[in-house]
Amino acid sequence: MKNLFLLAAAAGSLAALAVPATAEAKGCIRGAAAGAVAGHYARHHAVLGAVGGCMAGRYYYRHHRAAAHT
Repeated sequence: MKNLFLLAAAAGSLAALAVPATAEAKGCIRGAAAGAVAGHYARHHAVLGAVGGCMAGRYYYRHHRAAAHT
């Protein structure tokens, strides 16, 4: 389990380096909060839930932003 956590942390660190300097937080904050709460209740994985929620929130925000521009 410890190795899985270290692997996830390393992957997250590498992904953070690949993000442009001007990152938008829209969608990430609400998604991370909801994911952390859900992860906490799902066997105490709040950090993994927050990361997943942030990614899902960013996807949701970008999808709706693109739909609004068309």
